[in-house]
Amino acid sequence: MYDKNGRITREGIRLHDPQDFAGMHKAGRVAAQILDDIAQHVFVGQTTAEIDRLITDMVAAHGASSATIGYRGYQHASCISVNHVVCHGIPGPKTLKNGDILNIDVTVIVDGWFGDTSRMYVAGDLPRKAERLIQVTHDALMLG
Repeated sequence: MYDKNGRITREGIRLHDPQDFAGMHKAGRVAAQILDDIAQHVFVGQTTAEIDRLITDMVAAHGASSATIGYRGYQHASCISVNHVVCHGIPGPKTLKNGDILNIDVTVIVDGWFGDTSRMYVAGDLPRKAERLIQVTHDALMLG
């Protein structure tokens, strides 16, 4: 199958030109900026619901929309996984304790493009054992 420019495509998949990636980059930058900005709000005593509320406000401030709010009934702008929850944790009244490890996942839509990223945070002080776990998993990720 060929697209309008004569490029070969897989059925139903559009091949993008380099200039098409600008929108993807913009959406990714917005999602990454939100994760930068939320870091100061991850602390002992904070709730995951409040972190999500702040993320909702940040998404709107960037002129973006949340890709997750309303998706199959989901009502949050983020997924927040604490400690043993691997991914897609649901924000709620849980209060963060010292040493809690969080993964915050944000997906935004900017000009029709999706930016989806996540980052790890620690509330309070990090126990030595947890620090080692984080370092080893990060190193493994970087190795591919």
